[in-house]
Amino acid sequence: MNRDISSFIDRYVKEIQNYTAAMFIGAGFSMNAGYVDWKNLLSGIAEDLGLDIEKETDLISLAQYNYNENGQNRGLINNALFEEFTKEKDLDENHKILAKLPISTFWTTNYDSLIEEALRDARKIVDVKYNNSHLSLTIPHRDAVVYKMHGDKSNPNEAILIKDDYEQYYQKHAQFITSLSDDLISKTFLFIGFSFTDPNLDYILSRIRIDYKENNRQHYAIMRKVNENDYANKADYEYAKRKQELFMGDLKRYSIKPLMIDEYSEITDILKEISRRLNHNNVFVSGSAYEYSEYSEDEKASTDFIQSLSQRLIQKEFNIISGFGLGVGSAVIYGALQEIYMKNQRINDERLLLRPFPQGIVDDSTRGRLWKEYREDMISRAGVSIFIFGNKYDKDKETTVLADGMKQEFEIAVKQHNLIVPVGCTGYVAHDIWKEIHENLSNYYTNVDDELTVAFEKLNEKCKESQLIDNILSFIELFKKGKHASAN
Repeated sequence: MNRDISSFIDRYVKEIQNYTAAMFIGAGFSMNAGYVDWKNLLSGIAEDLGLDIEKETDLISLAQYNYNENGQNRGLINNALFEEFTKEKDLDENHKILAKLPISTFWTTNYDSLIEEALRDARKIVDVKYNNSHLSLTIPHRDAVVYKMHGDKSNPNEAILIKDDYEQYYQKHAQFITSLSDDLISKTFLFIGFSFTDPNLDYILSRIRIDYKENNRQHYAIMRKVNENDYANKADYEYAKRKQELFMGDLKRYSIKPLMIDEYSEITDILKEISRRLNHNNVFVSGSAYEYSEYSEDEKASTDFIQSLSQRLIQKEFNIISGFGLGVGSAVIYGALQEIYMKNQRINDERLLLRPFPQGIVDDSTRGRLWKEYREDMISRAGVSIFIFGNKYDKDKETTVLADGMKQEFEIAVKQHNLIVPVGCTGYVAHDIWKEIHENLSNYYTNVDDELTVAFEKLNEKCKESQLIDNILSFIELFKKGKHASAN
């Protein structure tokens, strides 16, 4: 990942944390899920007109020609839109990552419903707006707003498709122009899959540039570099490359900085890195304890350790995620709340996110599937996973056994590239995880050196409560410095 993109991610993560980030999604973002772009959507219509779609660059005019030639009837183009975008498509990885980011403002020129479907799949309340009447209504307790400035597949007759629609947009959809202008002034946008050929957006950006001059907000756009393999000869490639360079320079007039990538697959890497850095201060505490004897015979000393660990994490500006595990969850909550109240902070899902597992599910298969989904959801919100203790009481065997749910959480955390922090000295599953990683540290961490090795070994040393917590925090701090990272 180049320096420009890495610097952008740092800045954009801060914007997300400050609730001043927004996304603008173009047609290119939906192509990976199987939907077509405008050129492919209009290929049949171009053929009916006796034109070659590969030679056409003004696709808005092409749609208008179809309307004109059919007696000012837009039935054919409406049908093309409806038939294409009502096809069922599975959510791709990019949409899933995007939906889990704590971003509340999405703008799109797309007609498909993938953005709102992904947000709902992430259990968010979505307010979708694709006509003027929607702008005056607000869904209660919404988590995100999706502005579909060109309409929706469900209502193709009102979609922005032909030149007439674009020319009349400033009159018929002035409210959308006002809303987008306000967001472009107050939020930092990331444009993905957008070609910047839309005349409506061009008009809005121009007005903002004139009104705010050098005080415009900085925005960003991910763009693929012109690739020589896409052209029949070197002359065509050089021409396209020069044109792209000029276009990139022109974007800067509107305070939009291009972020150049070689392949579209890099978009996934960028979104993942945004998520990873955003979650770096989110700590998932995995643990359950019917007993604590491998750590201490004194139950109070064990719960005091958990409370103090939770309190110190909050002090260090970490946010805590917990599934309310037996014998651990209540101590985690108590320690976190104690520190939050002492600082007179507001309790919210940022500082302390609790996801108690649903109880009373008789069917083993249903319970197992639902609990796994809960674990995946919790851990996807974290950048660090701390593992402590890990046992439960087996009623059938009438004895204490290792907690299989905690093993599953370890597997999920590894798969989701969390920093794994196994506190081996607490015993049980935590110790098993510590041993497994200790056998080959490079399978889990990068740039393994003596400093990292010593810090990891201290996670298995029994010592005073305060020293053990220092060891845990020191291990995490090694990774915050950027020298090491998760290697999975």
